[in-house]
Amino acid sequence: MSPADTPLLLGIMSGTSGDGIDVAIVRFDRHADNKPELIRFSELPMPAQLREPILRLASPGEDANEIDSMGPLDRQLGEAYAEAALTAIKLAGLEPADIAAIGCHGQTIRHRPEGEYPFTLQIGCAATLAERTGITIVSDFRSRDMAAGGEGAPLVPFAHQSLFGTIDENVVVLNIGGIANITWLGADGSVTGFDTGPGNMVMDGVMLAITAGRNHYDQNGELAAGGIVCARLLNKLMAHPYISRKPPKSTGREAFGDEIVQRILTWPEITDADKMATACRFTVESIAKSCRFLPGTPQRWLICGGGARNHHLMQQLTQVLAPAEVLPSDAAGMPAQAVEAASFAMLARATLTGEYNTLSAVTGASHDVCGGEITPGDNWTTLLQELPRWIR
Repeated sequence: MSPADTPLLLGIMSGTSGDGIDVAIVRFDRHADNKPELIRFSELPMPAQLREPILRLASPGEDANEIDSMGPLDRQLGEAYAEAALTAIKLAGLEPADIAAIGCHGQTIRHRPEGEYPFTLQIGCAATLAERTGITIVSDFRSRDMAAGGEGAPLVPFAHQSLFGTIDENVVVLNIGGIANITWLGADGSVTGFDTGPGNMVMDGVMLAITAGRNHYDQNGELAAGGIVCARLLNKLMAHPYISRKPPKSTGREAFGDEIVQRILTWPEITDADKMATACRFTVESIAKSCRFLPGTPQRWLICGGGARNHHLMQQLTQVLAPAEVLPSDAAGMPAQAVEAASFAMLARATLTGEYNTLSAVTGASHDVCGGEITPGDNWTTLLQELPRWIR
């Protein structure tokens, strides 16, 4: 088969914690179904000098000169994405010319889905990424959906449908990044989804504070496992209005950032382990409460994202979501850590072929849309010639 029959696309994702860059290289076979083959997944560290500025810029009011801070950081992050992409390509034994396109979500620094003129903003300069790699870039996946009246998030249900959909049972895909989001994949072909609330964000913030910056996360949930959940504090946290809000809905650091972390840290007369146990249970309970918004009862939950590595969190979820089966997405053929990055390669492919890639049933938009902004790379002319062969 020619490269046009089995194009390689690369997806890049950096999460709300700002501590790493995930890169997935996937192959699409137009003669098969829409499920791509994972060729290589790489987890690369975020350059240390970028993490603190990213988190500061993502917290409204923290930086008096936000625009002047954002401009250089946008370019620096584009450089970091390019370095991560080139590294992953080399590790896969490939050349940049082998990659047809890159889907890059960028780093979210604002997500305001409410108000008369809702907006979303991600940084990570696509032009810099294209210049450094020579590869065509697809970015800014959220804005078109918001222009159509949607929340612009979550985006990954489109990819989850191809990766994990089945006619045999109702499946929920639970992605636990900084924020947790779920995708309902009904046995009848129905798809919906929404952000449930905190994922790792609150736990990571608490851990970072109580270790004075030494640990960015609670490895395997070990500290949380040794603590006792503070019921009064948990009840206060669960009273957050987002938890009871009906979908479509999406959220971010604005709702579950420093204010929530500080409430946990300053709660009197509980140990650090208890604080971590309560933060973990907050994530678990907010996910469990989301079940009331699902169209039916799932037989299986597939867990992906960084939270799948937290053994204590996984044990808690297994208990509260019983009798449904709770498994990492590896069991369905895609490593838990690779799902999000692979999803953005899938969204990019749909953008380039003009197919919809955000679902109005998920976001609340007036209709499904084809989202994404294309920045041509050195391979653009060749890609234009190949694109007709991608369309089934």
